[in-house]
Amino acid sequence: MRTPVVARRQFLLGCAALVGLPACGVGGADDSPTRTDRTRPAGSPTTTAPPAGTTTPAAEPTGAAELTETPVSAADVDPADYPTTASEWGEQVTGVRTRLDTRDSVVALTFDACGGPNGVGYDAALIDFLRTEKVPATLFVNQRWIDANEATFADLAADPLFAVGNHGTAHRPLSVSGREVYGIAGTGSPAEVIDEIMINQATIERVAGLSPRWFRSGTAYYDEVAVRIAQDLGFEVVNYDVLGDAGATFDAAQVAAALATAQPGSIPLLHMNHPASGTADGVAQAVPALRSRGIRFVPLGDHGFA
Repeated sequence: MRTPVVARRQFLLGCAALVGLPACGVGGADDSPTRTDRTRPAGSPTTTAPPAGTTTPAAEPTGAAELTETPVSAADVDPADYPTTASEWGEQVTGVRTRLDTRDSVVALTFDACGGPNGVGYDAALIDFLRTEKVPATLFVNQRWIDANEATFADLAADPLFAVGNHGTAHRPLSVSGREVYGIAGTGSPAEVIDEIMINQATIERVAGLSPRWFRSGTAYYDEVAVRIAQDLGFEVVNYDVLGDAGATFDAAQVAAALATAQPGSIPLLHMNHPASGTADGVAQAVPALRSRGIRFVPLGDHGFA
């Protein structure tokens, strides 16, 4: 397994807005990039049959029905009520959730779909594995990814195995003053914070008929005022405590090793938009190993946050 510093660097590179990098494409210049990866057409089979002689595990609780709660309307939150400066900046600022509030042996896998140039793929092998093994997960989807995969997203959102989270409109860090990270400019005002969250929220509602109440920004960076705005809109801001695939740059062995560090209440962050990455194979290695430790998998919503 890579050292934490090297793993973190890989994640940062994966999320940088640089042309040609394989992960988390950022920036809204190209909302219709050419897609050369595998995308399962709507109506095609949703599972891969397990090998002969194997037993398909029973479904674990999903709790996905709780996603129908409707966050506050953007019209009820006035940008003028918020300052345009903040004192905190990072992934773990005040109000950001990184773990479940439980001692139960449960882990909440989360998968981002970031969109943008080089980021609109669909890891069908990963999703097929989760479905075959009945592993609940929460999918954080960006508007650009939805635009490129609308039928696939509608299918995923209709599956009770999966919960849905909001991953923003243009995949920007969430700031009230335009702060940037890794060369990526964040939202520049309270009004832009609201748009980054609520424009995608409207897209999710239109395509899937769901109103997610969990938000994760592009790059997972925030200031504390932006987090408060998200909370006032009715969202929990959810990051992670296990860096599962470092922006889809880890190979399968590294993904499996990272997930092996999960503890009861952990929220790993991985990606579902890079089918050429090691994420699917790494998750397939890690799931039985975690289950052998007594770990169950749950979506966000089955437990509160620490």
